[in-house]
Amino acid sequence: MRTISKILKFLTALALSLIALIFVGGVGLYLSADRSIPVKDPYSLGQCVVSDSISRYDSSFLRPAQPGLWELYLKGGPEERGAAIGQLCKSLMYKQEKAFVDQIYEMIPSKGYVDFLKYLTVIYNRNLQRDIPLEFRKEIYMSSLGCSHDFDFVGNAYERQLNYHAAHDIGHVMQEYMLVGCSSFAVWGAQSADSSLIIARNFDFYVGDKFAEEKIISFYFPDTGYKFASVGWAGMTGVLSGMNEKGLTVTINAAKSTPPLSSKTPISIITRNILQYASDINQAFEIASSMDSFVSESILIGSASDGIAAIIEKSPQSTELYTESGNRIISTNHFLSQVNNNKLTDEQKKELEAGHSMYRYKRLTELLNAEKNITPVKAAEILRNPYGLGNKPIGWTNEKSLNQFIAHHAVIFQPEKLVMWVSTSPWQLGKMVAYDLGIIFGKKAVPYDNYAKPADIPEDTVLLNNIYPKVLEYRKLASIIRKAIKDKQSVDDSITERLVELNPDYDYTYILLEEYKNAILKK
Repeated sequence: MRTISKILKFLTALALSLIALIFVGGVGLYLSADRSIPVKDPYSLGQCVVSDSISRYDSSFLRPAQPGLWELYLKGGPEERGAAIGQLCKSLMYKQEKAFVDQIYEMIPSKGYVDFLKYLTVIYNRNLQRDIPLEFRKEIYMSSLGCSHDFDFVGNAYERQLNYHAAHDIGHVMQEYMLVGCSSFAVWGAQSADSSLIIARNFDFYVGDKFAEEKIISFYFPDTGYKFASVGWAGMTGVLSGMNEKGLTVTINAAKSTPPLSSKTPISIITRNILQYASDINQAFEIASSMDSFVSESILIGSASDGIAAIIEKSPQSTELYTESGNRIISTNHFLSQVNNNKLTDEQKKELEAGHSMYRYKRLTELLNAEKNITPVKAAEILRNPYGLGNKPIGWTNEKSLNQFIAHHAVIFQPEKLVMWVSTSPWQLGKMVAYDLGIIFGKKAVPYDNYAKPADIPEDTVLLNNIYPKVLEYRKLASIIRKAIKDKQSVDDSITERLVELNPDYDYTYILLEEYKNAILKK
């Protein structure tokens, strides 16, 4: 017994020592986090001037385009652009940050655990500044001066904005929680109605519906590099979907990642660097190869000068360029190159084949095989398609669907014409507004009064009138049932019956009801 007692005491002491060591090490890492600011000299902020719904700050301005869609025109160096973002978008940045923080607390109700995650985030991102080019750090810092102090419990404004740029990457690692699940494709030559390059994408980064209510199209006129347009939200200076004045486009799709030990350059910063400083696929690949990422990502590059699209497969270990010999390329959430596929184990290949990414890849292949002459309007129809293989109903919000009713935005590009279409709410169902970057960036010598603006793509009235209300009600009832499961409380039978009526083809409906049934039985 004494021997056992000694062993237990030894093991207890060892465990406590390890905990102390981890704690001390964690504190050391926390204190070693880089919290320096990139703008050393005092910077005097100016005032915004508002006239006829247009807010102006120096040579930059913000104006509403459609309900929930804003246009931000930015000029000057990084400090000037960042200051303009922060001062022009104050209210939008507040709304965006509140939606993000509220969603975090909805996912993780424990304040203590959120505080612990905040501590871990500082440790994890302690060298984040080192991996973001100075130009973009300056822009992010100056924009953070417009942030509200209401969220200082998360961190100071600059740290928060830096970490938000990495939140998309962390969402990729947490794909099981369905924060991301993007689908995109490009066609050219014989697959395109007029043979020109067309790129279409759904950006399915879901942090609650409120987060996607206000979208911003930022038109950059930087003092170095190329002019470009980017679709995102207030405070996001990285690029998620965009096109520059040379007709180079970038869109990003998550690939399977394992949790890394520390952060590197966020993917949106890598694509921002590409969009501002590359004019063709080779230059884009060179920039991507020169920067380290901490997640795996497929970067779909469309190029007017090359007349095709290609995929840069970026991982923490390597950067590969994937091209297709035909007239199209498809990207969902897995790598396509032989180099990266050869690294998969047999088990990983089976998981990939059975997963939602491969399912959406096959569905896009099916739809593109059925329609040989793709136009921007037909591309929008594909992005909005909510059905499964063979047009089989698989339920609304199914992660296997191209349209999961979660898209922050959808965008369609015609690089050779310098035209882009951006979706309005809800998701990708609303009208897609056309923009001619050739006119906006002064690349086309056409008097604006005599110029015929590209036509907008109409909203999807069938989905808006028939399915949209069902999706909203389904999510509301599903949330009620999940809460009932957590609290082990029963709900009225009419709620469970209505859930099935709203979404009978979705397997999750029955999985949720089974969980509810088991929770009530164990009460």
